[in-house]
Amino acid sequence: MKNSALTLILVLLMIACKNEIPQKEKPVFTPPVSYETASLWADTIVNLMTLDEKISLIGGNRIFFTNAIPRLGIPAVMMTDATQGIHLRDHFHEIVYEPVLPKSTAFPSPILLASTWNRSLAEQYAHSIGEECKAAGIAVLLGPGMNIYRISQCGRNFEYFGEDPYLAASMIENYVTGLQSTGTIATLKHFVANNTDFFRRKSNSVVDERSLHEIYTRAFKAGIDAGAMAVMTSYNPLNGEWCGQSRYVIDTLLRQQLGFKWLVMTDWWSVYDGEQVIESGQDLEMPYRLATENIKPLLDSHKITVEHINRMVKSILTTLYAMKSFDRKPDISLLSTFPQHEEVALQTAREGVVLLRNENQLLPLNDNVKNILLTGQFVDEIARGGGSGTVEGYNPVTLRSALQDEFGEKLTVSKKAKAEQIRSADAVILSIGTLDSEGWDRPFDLPDTTENMIMHVANLNPHTVVVVNSGSGINMSAWHDKVEAILYAWYGGQNGAKAVAEIISGKVNPSGKLPVTIEKDFKDSPGYGYIPAGETLYNDWNEEAEKLHPVFDVPYNEGVFVGYRWYEKKAIVPLYPFGFGLSYTSFSYSNLKVSSRSFRADEVLTVVLTVTNTGKTTGSETVQLYVADQDSKYPRPAKELKGFEKFSLNPGESKKVVIKLDKKDFSYWSPEKKDWVAEPGKFTILVGSSSTDIRLKKEVELSL
Repeated sequence: MKNSALTLILVLLMIACKNEIPQKEKPVFTPPVSYETASLWADTIVNLMTLDEKISLIGGNRIFFTNAIPRLGIPAVMMTDATQGIHLRDHFHEIVYEPVLPKSTAFPSPILLASTWNRSLAEQYAHSIGEECKAAGIAVLLGPGMNIYRISQCGRNFEYFGEDPYLAASMIENYVTGLQSTGTIATLKHFVANNTDFFRRKSNSVVDERSLHEIYTRAFKAGIDAGAMAVMTSYNPLNGEWCGQSRYVIDTLLRQQLGFKWLVMTDWWSVYDGEQVIESGQDLEMPYRLATENIKPLLDSHKITVEHINRMVKSILTTLYAMKSFDRKPDISLLSTFPQHEEVALQTAREGVVLLRNENQLLPLNDNVKNILLTGQFVDEIARGGGSGTVEGYNPVTLRSALQDEFGEKLTVSKKAKAEQIRSADAVILSIGTLDSEGWDRPFDLPDTTENMIMHVANLNPHTVVVVNSGSGINMSAWHDKVEAILYAWYGGQNGAKAVAEIISGKVNPSGKLPVTIEKDFKDSPGYGYIPAGETLYNDWNEEAEKLHPVFDVPYNEGVFVGYRWYEKKAIVPLYPFGFGLSYTSFSYSNLKVSSRSFRADEVLTVVLTVTNTGKTTGSETVQLYVADQDSKYPRPAKELKGFEKFSLNPGESKKVVIKLDKKDFSYWSPEKKDWVAEPGKFTILVGSSSTDIRLKKEVELSL
């Protein structure tokens, strides 16, 4: 009887564990050589170097290389852009790519990766990129980018991870460990508050200390805590000082307050005063020594010392030695892993495409739909972001070919469809979007030609699926209610169109959730009015105009109220809220429990709830947990994301979700104490499917 009872208990425990989704531990990367060992080695090398050798090492060479010190056996180390794969630059083919790396995978944009809300996928995504770097002998990836999505018009939003610091931090820490597990250095960029590309070298971000810590450095801190080995400073000034030569930004904020101890580098051509660069805590000026060109006169006049130079050189050597970057050689055997990378890219797109609208259950297209028309901008062209983050990829899959594979003879393709074609179709798939780029911002409003095309199609046939290809939010207000379905496909990489086709056909159940809020009008945005009076957006690099443009302030008057925090504070209803995304099935939430209704700051609060798939289709849900402070010394958002878990459920299946909260999840940054503070008092735990779809609540009390 005792054995039978024990067996029953074990079986019940196994079932409970199988149906429970525990919160994962935060990933941490440890370099192959410890900081202490690498630092001692670097001291030895610094003592052997001549002054000229030291000076040469603190600047780049050939745009993407460090300088070699042949006398001491120190080779040059190669870097490459960027977050979503390797940018194969034409002028480097002779140096390294051909025949070592003849191709690189174009992964979906990071904002699409953020839309997956899948930490494990972020790690696989970055690990795949790291393997491609290793194949080519590239030691340093100039990514991940992690600037917060403050305004929808920023041209580089596609390179980043959305508006919420907790979501961005969660994805970044997994990206860092995934990438660096291949021996490739992750470079956290752009530090800090580089949230517009409108004359980015002249846009002075005016940000208060609390907002810097609560919003703009949280993802950086997560990357640092995960073990990131490099940080790149940004183009813009912060509160009047260019970030790449600011002692406050680099020494005080990054090194002292955030605890970063490895390599810091400038963004390319982003610093101007050599003395300030050297005194700021900066290590490496890229791509060459321009600001720091005249070091010897600074030494002769005692404005800087050799100790300053030694510190910079030691930091560079310590980091590269700790990661064995000097030993990195091309490993072409890793070309065999590229098919796996393509699968990771495809799975990312499958999980990151967001179904925003599905009236009358138009999607997935069923067997009764016999005549499908594909039209629009991106039928044979793959939409992608431009600039340093560009990755062209290989084995491209167009929307035309992907939909033909899914629907065969049911599909008709016409880039400029006639009225009768549109009117007679059982369903129209209209592909539109924007081509965002580094170097400039783009309007929230679509061009008139695109807007008119959508209105034309929608007026002729409401059974229209609009597929949006873009790096951030666009204005959909005029035609939103006129079409039955909207798929936000972002930039899907080389095979993202296949994921779109699979979602339209129903082979894949969409599970993407917005990592941003999409407003109805740009005037609703917290960053509206950032462009100087009398000026307008441009759509080219405009470098000469930037040189002549005076520095202008971009006040972050919204403070910590960014994204959904802003819209809730101002009671502005957006078109789509943060965290929103539809599925082909439905989920119910129940049995919200907490480990204690009253807990101390040194205790962990465990939150448990049950989620059930109440529909008829297998699907993935992302449970989102928000915390609301009921009474605080400082104004705080109505709620803040502090936990999430994504998982798949079969029809009728239920699982328990476990999310743990600690002191930091209830804290705010105190400018007076220069630290995080958790005030005792009442908080509300809110759990739901988006920031506005809250299903369950529970009040708890924090005591000291």
